[in-house]
Formats: sequence, C-alpha cells, structure tokens
Amino acid sequence: MRRLGQIDRGLSWARLATVVLAAALAVAVYRGAAARASVTLPVGAFFLLILVHDRVLLRRRMAETVVALYRDGELRLDDAWTGRGDPAARFAAAAEDHPYAGDLDLYGRGSLFELIDTTRTPAGQRTLARWLEAPAGPDEARDRQAAVRELGPRLDLREELAQAGGALAGGAVREEALSAWALASPRELADRLAALRVIFLGSSVVIAATAGLWLAGAWPAWPALGAVVLTALVALPFRRAVAAIVAGVDKRADELTTIVSVMGALERERFQSPLLRRLAELLHVEGQPPSARVARLRRRVALLEARRNQFMALLLVPFQWSTQLALAIEAWRRSDGAFVGPWMQAVGTFDALLALATFSYEHPGYPFPTICDDEGPTGPVFEALGLGHPLLPAARRVANDVALGGERRVLIVSGSNMSGKSTLLRSVGVNAVLALAGAPVCARAMTLSRVQVGSTLRINDSLQEGKSRFYAELTRLKQIVDRAGGTPPLLFLLDEILHGTNSHDRRIGAEAVVRGLVARGAIGLVTTHDLALTQVADRLGAAANVHFEDHMENGVMTFDYVMKAGVVRKSNALALMRAVGLEIEE
Repeated sequence: MRRLGQIDRGLSWARLATVVLAAALAVAVYRGAAARASVTLPVGAFFLLILVHDRVLLRRRMAETVVALYRDGELRLDDAWTGRGDPAARFAAAAEDHPYAGDLDLYGRGSLFELIDTTRTPAGQRTLARWLEAPAGPDEARDRQAAVRELGPRLDLREELAQAGGALAGGAVREEALSAWALASPRELADRLAALRVIFLGSSVVIAATAGLWLAGAWPAWPALGAVVLTALVALPFRRAVAAIVAGVDKRADELTTIVSVMGALERERFQSPLLRRLAELLHVEGQPPSARVARLRRRVALLEARRNQFMALLLVPFQWSTQLALAIEAWRRSDGAFVGPWMQAVGTFDALLALATFSYEHPGYPFPTICDDEGPTGPVFEALGLGHPLLPAARRVANDVALGGERRVLIVSGSNMSGKSTLLRSVGVNAVLALAGAPVCARAMTLSRVQVGSTLRINDSLQEGKSRFYAELTRLKQIVDRAGGTPPLLFLLDEILHGTNSHDRRIGAEAVVRGLVARGAIGLVTTHDLALTQVADRLGAAANVHFEDHMENGVMTFDYVMKAGVVRKSNALALMRAVGLEIEE
C-alpha cells in the first residue's frame, strides 16, 4: 500500500508537468516559436496519465478497504467494535414507535445493527434492518439460514466484494435514487434519441478532423470553430433534458462499480441453497448478463465524469461531451432501466445475507436455532440453553436457560437492582430477533416458533406531549395487549411492570395484564421489584417464579447473574443507599 501511495504522488506530479508543458508550448505556438501540432504531445500524455492514475487510485482504495475489512473483523472478535460501525440513526428515527427496536438496542451506538452490519449497499442495510424489525415465517427463516451457512466460509467472496466497495471514494451506493432515475425518462428525447446520437457523433468527427488539419497547418481555424458553434446550437434546445440525465448519474461511476461486482458474484458463483439460487434467477435476463449491462452504464458515467478535470473540460466542451454521454446514458436507460428495481432488490438481499454470514463466521460457537413450523397445539415455544446477550463481551457474559411454552407461559422474574433481570429480557428478545432474521443465536441451543416481540424495557415520559412515564407505559401496554392474539403469537417482555403506581394497584393491574396476555395465546417474561407480584404465578397457574440474587462482600455488592428458581428473598436497595453515603435507619 505504501508503494501505491508513492506511485500516486509520482503520477500527480507527472500530470502537473504535462499541463505546464502544454501551457508553455501554447505560448511558444502563439509567438511562432513552435508548431501547433507540438501541443498534442503533452495533451496525449495527460490523457494517458489520467487513465493510469485512476487505476492506481482504484487499486489503492481497494487495498485500504481489504485492510479495513480484517481490522474491523479483529475489533469485533476482540469486543472492541462499539462506535466503529454505522449506528443507523436514520433507522432509529424511523423506528421510534416500533414495539421493540428501542428496547432491544437494534440501532444506535453499541447496537445490534452496528455489530452485524457489514453491508456494502444501502439496499443491503435496509434489507437487514427490515429483517430485524419483522419476524420471518418458518420457511423463510430456514431459507435464510441455509444461505448464511453456505456463505459463511466464503471469505474470498466477501473480500472480493469489500474490494469492490473500496471503489467508492465519496460515499455509499445510492441505488434507491438510481432506481428512481432509471424509471424517469425526459419527454424531450422520446422520438429523437437515435437521430441525435448520430448527429452529435458526426459533428464530433467533423470537429476532430478540422481541428487536426488546423494543427497540421493545412486549414485555417474557422471551419473547426464553425463546427463547434453549430454543434452547440443543435444541443441548446436539449440542455434541460441533458441536465436531468446527468444529475441522476453524476459522480456515480464508483457506486456502479460496486453494484457490478455484487451482481457479477451472484451470476458467477454456483450456489446450492434455494434462496441464493432464486436471487441468481432474479438477475437472469436474455442476452448480456446484468453485470455486463450495468458495466456498460458505468463506463459511460465514468467518461461523463472525465469533464470534471479542468484541463480535460477545455478539450471536451467543443465536442458537447456532456450531451453526447447523456444521450448514450439515456439510450441505456431505455433498454435496461426497467430491470434496475429487481436487480437492486437482489443485490440488497444478497448483501444482507453476506452480513449475517460474516456474523456467523466470526461467532462459530453460535448455533442456528430450530424454527418450528407453527406454535403447536399448546401455543408458541421459546426454549434456549445457555442463552446470553450477543452485545456483551464474551468474558463478562453469563448464560442462562430459558423455557417458555406448553404449561409454562410466563416467567415472573424477581431480584434486586442491577442483578440481571433486564439483561435477561433483552437476551430473550434480541436472540428471538436474530433467530427469525435467519441468523445464528448467542446460545448453546435454541428452539422457537415464529413470534412477534412486544416490550416495555425503555419507557420514557414526554414533557412536550404532557405524558408521564406511567402513562407512557400504559400506552405501550395497551399496544402490546392489542397485538396479542394476532399472527404471529406474541412474546412479551415487561420490565418492572406498573412500577409507577402503588403496590395495591400494581398487583391488581399487573395480574390483569398478564392474565389477559396469556388468554390471548402469548408467552413472555415479567420483571418486578415488588414481591407481591410474585404471587401472580400461583394464581395464574401457567406461570413460574425465577429470581436473581446479590451478595454483599466486604461492603461491596456483587452479582452472579445466574437465574434461579423461586422468589428472591432479599433486596439490596437499602444496602445500595448506604453504599453511596446516604444515612438510612431501619
């Protein structure tokens, strides 16, 4: 990479030298000290250096991207990835009212999305976010699992696509805008496109020929100048249409390089899993393969972008370079624009699968869960052995067994502050999300039916809306109860249920809510500090009590985060108050 940097700097100086030489020769020609044709030598050298320099820059960016690929992988393996990836704030804003996205830390710094998002395209990011936000059916989840299993060992493929992503010098692929552009065609060019291309190509030949004869001293300058003026006049009525075409693809050659590489991999690779084979079929078009078709567009866009170099612009403007390339790009849109949407859909799905495959490859101890065909005669099922939270470092992660389904529909989780109750709920929720997205899970083994998650782990008041935290929780609980009884069944995660009211109302209200959820076929967990709520398990029949404990050692509160059967028998609230220096008397 250092060598490529040295070549990059050398070519930059060489390009500057050719410009200076061309300017010096132009002055000499003006003074009659040199032949006009002598200027063509540095101009030709400049064109050649641009081509070579662009290839060197591309190779350098690709090399840097591969280095970043492995560096980021090492950071994830070392649990040092937080803050290094994409927090996906745009998805967090859109999912503000989502039933579990905020509670389970799907987005934001240190989120699940930041951990698993190694996509190269926004279509891949959107697909991955959609999979995390909506549970797949059993068949679809198993299809994704098979695809992820197949892609997991394909490190060479991920490296190749990372290099393709390294072509992006100025940002990510904006394929959504590309799809919209592909379906919008200027009316001004509807019936004249072919004729205009012939006219401008012919005028370019005339301009080049007359200019060459002038440089050779065989003709005066006015024929070349006249051809330039006539060409400009012909182009004038179409300037708005040309500007619209150029605006849709300008500065996007590097993006198209990435798309070509992803599509090429789908076309070239031989896959066994049904989902990957269906994706490859989406790209099937008679004639040229889609990657070759998009590569043709990429070449035209790259030629269009050549005008951004000031020296090149002086040479290309007389030929109506932007107009000619816009016409060529419009011709591509007429022939292939309708396919862009399905192509981008396939690219996005493949990109998201590669991200899950990377997550699986980097966590070989994470198994793929067993997805039940339906919830069975006794309702939905969630069973996990050695369940942990994937966002916690492995060295600090404590695993627990969780079983819901059949006669046990609810776990009432009691325990002191900071003992691990909320983490347990998040572990259940986030692993259910991973499982039904088609990813492996942080557990020794896991079986579940398709469920939808509803949670109250992170409820806040709203000063602007005039809502207290208790009212906000009631609103969320109403949404969760309304979702119960639907399809798929509900997995509810209720943290410190109704703790904003008195113990009497809390006990009656919590029991009614949980009883109503169970009656609608839901399963889930409820945490509480109020030991009176643990009596719900005895009255409900379909519930069981579990708890987390704490220990005071040498004045320091310690936790083992191991879930145990039964009800917790002590609280650490007073001890914590005294630990921070508050004077508490009993």
